Amino acid sequence: MELFVRILEVIFPVIAVVMVGFWAGRKNKPEMVVANRLNMDYFTPAMVFTVMAGGDFHIREYVWLAGGAAISIFACGLIGYLTARGLREAPKTVGLPIMINNSGNLGIPLALLAFGKEGMAAAVVLFLVSNTIHFIIGPWILNPEAKISDVWKIPMIQAAVLGLTFNILQIHLWQPLMFALKMLGDISVPLMLFALGVRLCDVKFSESKAALVSAIVRPVAGMGTAALIGWLLGLSDAFIAQLILFGSLPPAVLNYMFAERYHQEPHKVASIVMIGNIAGLLFIPLALLIVLPR
Repeated sequence: MELFVRILEVIFPVIAVVMVGFWAGRKNKPEMVVANRLNMDYFTPAMVFTVMAGGDFHIREYVWLAGGAAISIFACGLIGYLTARGLREAPKTVGLPIMINNSGNLGIPLALLAFGKEGMAAAVVLFLVSNTIHFIIGPWILNPEAKISDVWKIPMIQAAVLGLTFNILQIHLWQPLMFALKMLGDISVPLMLFALGVRLCDVKFSESKAALVSAIVRPVAGMGTAALIGWLLGLSDAFIAQLILFGSLPPAVLNYMFAERYHQEPHKVASIVMIGNIAGLLFIPLALLIVLPR
């Protein structure tokens, strides 16, 4: 009983904020383009920098976790490709949402609630690995002419590199400035969840076969590959737990935005994302049931 209460304590704040965003989206239809842009360009980079530059963050402790996450992501990409072939769907449409999960909007707050401050640092590392791969591989998959070098123009990547530089060189910012950056970073997670709720109002149920299959394959493949890779790499139980929770996450909303930008069946991708996030209500508690200490 205590474990189920703990699971509820972890997922309720996340679901509550998402539902507020969904309700606001239905009632007021807020325009989130500017807010999302601010979050991606300012708030999230501030959060990434403060975590990376923090004195209690040591990158060497997370190298194998990052490597395991990258292997798991590419393994899920292969599974996504095979799933698309089995469904006779375009791999660009089905494969990428199975490969790239919602490590930002859901992964960071869930890890913070489930594992505390140490979980937050690991979740940021997983988020950076996932998004770096997405921004490098995603545009190239959807459009072979896309410039991979553009990834270095992303503020989040710049903030990660700067934060790691400060960490490695033991450079300490003036504390009031660091606190100001932390205040900016604290905006990012609730805004991510709120924006996810608003975004879910825009997608419609269609192409249910591909969406339903993807909604199951994404977390099953993610958790399965995470557990296997974590065991093969000899990761600690805490890192394996982080990887399994990471693997259970539904498709990233960013998949829909990429599909829309590159005209790759955006309505079908939207359905995969929508149904996948609804399925997350089942698979995320399942992952928490596996990884939370009894």
